[in-house]
Amino acid sequence: MSIADRLKQSLFRFGVDHEQPIVLTRRRIFIMPTASGLLFAAVLFVMLLGAINYDLALGHALVFLLAGIGLVAMIHTFRNLFALRITPGRAEPVFAGELARFTVHLENTHRQARCALEFAFGKNEAVSISVAAAGQASVDVPCLAPRRGRLDPGRITLSTPYPLGFFRAWSTPHPPFSCLVYPQPIAAPLPPPGAAAHDGQRDGEQGEEDFTGLRLRRPSDSPRHIAWKAVARDIDHRPLLVKEFAGGAAPELWLDWSSTPADSGIETRLSLLAGWVLAAEQSGAPYGLRLPGLALEPDHGDAQRDACLEALALYDEH
Repeated sequence: MSIADRLKQSLFRFGVDHEQPIVLTRRRIFIMPTASGLLFAAVLFVMLLGAINYDLALGHALVFLLAGIGLVAMIHTFRNLFALRITPGRAEPVFAGELARFTVHLENTHRQARCALEFAFGKNEAVSISVAAAGQASVDVPCLAPRRGRLDPGRITLSTPYPLGFFRAWSTPHPPFSCLVYPQPIAAPLPPPGAAAHDGQRDGEQGEEDFTGLRLRRPSDSPRHIAWKAVARDIDHRPLLVKEFAGGAAPELWLDWSSTPADSGIETRLSLLAGWVLAAEQSGAPYGLRLPGLALEPDHGDAQRDACLEALALYDEH
C-alpha cells in the first residue's frame, strides 16, 4: 500500500454510511486555508514587519485585528458544516452517457443558516445550495454515468468557503447511493411481429377491440387476459376463464436477442434492444423481451418499459 493510500485510509476511515441520517461530527470535517487565505496571511506578515520596523503601535493593532478576523472566519467556516444532517434520496434511472442526479436531503438543526454549501462527486460539476436556519433543503448532485449497470458514485465531497473564502472546510460522507443505468439506445426499425399471439391464433385473426366471450385458459395465455370477476364468483370450482376479443388490435411483438446482429458486441446488441423497447412502447403495441435465460411476457405501458430496460441494464451482471 502506498503512502498516499495509507494517508487516505487514515483520514477517510469511515466506510459506507448505512446509518441515516449522516451527521457531520468534528472527526468528519477537515479545514485548510485557501489561496486567498495564504495571501491574506502573507500580507499580514509584511504589515507586521513594517509595524515592527517603524515601531507603529497602530500598525500592530491593525495587524492583530485583521488576524483575529481571520481566526473568527476559520471558526465560522468550520461551524458552517458542523452538525449538518445528510440523508440520501432516490436517483432516477438514466441511459449510459447521461448525467445521473443523486438527491441529497439536508437538515439544519441550528439557529444559523448554512450558506454556500458545495456538493460534488469526484471531478463532476459541483452544485451549491444554502439551508435556512432550522430549515431543510434538497439538492440534486450530478454524476456522469459512463456505462450500463448499477452506478455507485462513491463518496460525495461537501465543502464550503463561507464566510470570507480564507478557509475551505470539507467532508466526504459516503451515503449508500445507487442508480440504475440503462444501455444507450440505438435507433433502428423494429423487427417484424411474431407469427403467433398469446391465444395461439395467427396475428390479425383476433384482437382486443370487441369482447366476444369467455373460454378456458390455455397455458400460453397471459394472466392479464383472465376474467377475474367471473372466476371470483366461484373460485373453488370454476376453472380459469380468459376473455376473447375480436377486432384489429395490434399484434404482440417480441424483441429477441437472437434478432440482433450476431457479429455485434454485447453492448451494441443491448443498445439496439433498448432502442427497440423505446420504439415499441411509443407504438402502443404489446411487446415482450427475450434474453438468454430471461423472457418478459408481452405487455405495454411504463411498467413494461421500465422492466425491459432494467433487464437490459443488469444483463450478465455479476
